[in-house]
Amino acid sequence: MKTPKQFLAKFNDSIVATLGCFDRVIFKGYLPLGGNEYLNIWIDRVLMIQRKDFLPRVQPMSQQLVDEAQQQAKKAGAEYRYLKGRGKKERIVDEIARQRRHPEGLLAVLCCLETCRTVKLRWDKNHPRITFTRRLQRVLYFYYLDPEFGRMFVRLETWFPFTIQVYVNGHEWLARQLARQRSGFVQHDNAFTELDEPSVAQELADRFVRLSWRYQLNRWAKIVNPLLQHEWFRDMQYRWVIDQSEYSTDVIFRDRASLAALYKRLLDHAVINFSAQDILTFLGRRLQHRFDGEVLTDCKKDRWPGARIKHRMKNNWLKMYDKFGQVLRIETVINQPREFKVRRKRERKGVRQLVWCPMSKGIANLYQYEAKMQDANQRYLNALSAVADPAPAYRQVVSLVEPKVVQRRRYAGFNPARQQDVRLFAAVLRGEHLLRGFRNTDIRRHLYGETPCAETRRRQSAAVSRLLKRLHVRHLIKKIPRTRRWQLSAAGEKVLGTSVRLYYRDLTQAA
Repeated sequence: MKTPKQFLAKFNDSIVATLGCFDRVIFKGYLPLGGNEYLNIWIDRVLMIQRKDFLPRVQPMSQQLVDEAQQQAKKAGAEYRYLKGRGKKERIVDEIARQRRHPEGLLAVLCCLETCRTVKLRWDKNHPRITFTRRLQRVLYFYYLDPEFGRMFVRLETWFPFTIQVYVNGHEWLARQLARQRSGFVQHDNAFTELDEPSVAQELADRFVRLSWRYQLNRWAKIVNPLLQHEWFRDMQYRWVIDQSEYSTDVIFRDRASLAALYKRLLDHAVINFSAQDILTFLGRRLQHRFDGEVLTDCKKDRWPGARIKHRMKNNWLKMYDKFGQVLRIETVINQPREFKVRRKRERKGVRQLVWCPMSKGIANLYQYEAKMQDANQRYLNALSAVADPAPAYRQVVSLVEPKVVQRRRYAGFNPARQQDVRLFAAVLRGEHLLRGFRNTDIRRHLYGETPCAETRRRQSAAVSRLLKRLHVRHLIKKIPRTRRWQLSAAGEKVLGTSVRLYYRDLTQAA
């Protein structure tokens, strides 16, 4: 796992360990029947039956799946329950597991009605045609306590085309691997609050992406769907995709007091300083005029058991929250992988070469998911490293006010209570500069906006150069060698970050 070095170095005295691990991963399986055209060709040429006879032949299969699920539950001594209305499935299964004292194997089978994808018969110019549609149908949830993956479930839609969904949790899987290695740990829910050997835990967590996922998923599909033995589907296997993936970076603190003293400031810093461009940067994107979507931040401080902040880019998001008051969790969730670019070999003008392509949902890309989410978590934590114990930083803010003399030249100080100076600090602190630094042009645009007049732009650029020089002589920013770019120094992150927080939060509250 890539480690957030800046964050860890700053809060090393309070941190016990870090752990990067997949959390919730949802796989979805589709029978390889394509769209409407391919489905009708399959019925005509493979099954060789009339289209009007297809639905009467396939409808009894739904009841067959339900009957088989009931038989499996009875054989395993598990409960089969039909749910009416909206029930909390996890709570029901928790209660059943406690009553049965958490046996391994099948815990329960729940059946409920949901609107899902299926097929219907349409008439097109007096010709029957089978098309995909959405209808209410019975859905089966098979809950297991798997010896390898812990608590998991498999969801099976009982109407054709029998789409399947598999839910696993990386922390549950890791707990069983640690137990096999006899490496001590304390687990609460889906988080580890204590690890005897953090390096061993991280090494095991990194193996999750390299498991034989196709084999595992096909094995579960055969258990819950006996129709795969039917002559129609005997030569078929599900095509598996990643429907949702979560990857968390947990920072385990020594005690609750250490995290409690810091967490509120982390939330305030994220709310005040992280803009839409910052969120895109954390997720490996740049804000362009072609970007069609929303970037939103939502912070809830009245949430139990703890406050959390969520940054959303379309249907992907970054979250920060605390687990049990002792673990700081940064979590990236990917639902739309095509918003991320990866390098792939493609043929261009008759030559195979590496090009940037949108990331797809195929399970072979799980390692790409891991890399993207690790990077996002690392950037987010490093951006939070500007927050620290405020007392030393407040004392250093005083140095901003005093003039600085370098080589007999006097450089004016800054006023942390002056809006124009704080806008400069906020512009330099923007998360979009975390990867490549910033130029004079970047700061000028943040301070003055787009200016059509070339002469005005020249004067604004000269003014920004003087401001950057005043920051440079105080060692708050430093030049990136052989470029025209600047980057924040460690002192700059601390002092400027504290100044922005002081202005936007503490002074506002005092007023």
